[in-house]
Parts: sequence; C-alpha cells; structure tokens
Amino acid sequence: MEIIIKDMDDMPRGASEFLEAIGESRIVALRGKMGAGKTTLVAELMRQLRMDDEASSPTFAIANEYHSSETGQTVYHFDFYRLESSAEAYDIGIEDYWDSGNLCLMEWTENIEDILPDETLFVDIEELEDGVRRIVVES
Repeated sequence: MEIIIKDMDDMPRGASEFLEAIGESRIVALRGKMGAGKTTLVAELMRQLRMDDEASSPTFAIANEYHSSETGQTVYHFDFYRLESSAEAYDIGIEDYWDSGNLCLMEWTENIEDILPDETLFVDIEELEDGVRRIVVES
C-alpha cells in the first residue's frame, strides 16, 4: 500500500491511513533516510492514539515509551541509529518489547536487521519533491 502525504497539514490524514494499513501488526520497521519524516509520522501517530506524552526522537535514549491513560495502551518507539551491533539491542531487552504485544515502532532497523522477527512489517518513507512524503507499507 502507498500513502502520499502532501505537506504537514496532510499528516493527520496520512497517519490515519497508516494506522489502517498496519492493521494488527505490532512490530513495525520504519525505513528511510535521515529527515524523511519517520519521527514526524510517529509523533502524529501518538496524537491519534491519544498518548499522554508528545512523541520525540529516541536517538539518545534508544527507546521511548508512551502511555495513554485514556485507552490504557502502551507504544514503544525505538531509534537504533547509535547501535553498533544486534547484541546491543539484546542488551536493552528488545525481545521483551517485541513479546509484549504492544505496538513497537522502530527507526534505523538496518542496524539490527539480522535479528528482526519474521512478523516485522516493513515501511519505507521517502521524501519527494516539495516536501511530499511517500510511505510504502509492505503488503
């Protein structure tokens, strides 16, 4: 499935389509160049899922955890940019997050690709001309 987001004003619609496209998938790899809009998409997703806190890049923390007091839902947001090996992902307990049944949105999975679970849904985000974003959700 392909989702086109024309500009920031179009992000809520695009994020809504994205949530519909991922369905029941819980482990989602967001792939794209730096500045493609991965964290921006996650921030809008957290607004739509009514999380209590605003999403931010977990580049230095590696993992952010978001909760919704309204829905009781928890979402994990990872940024593996700084990891040098899959062993470091194991060190943070990545398997516990994956096994939690909660939505896990992961950036820079290229750094841990060898350990991603089979059920990982891959999503490619690309910046086109004039700030347009194209999101391709693996079918």
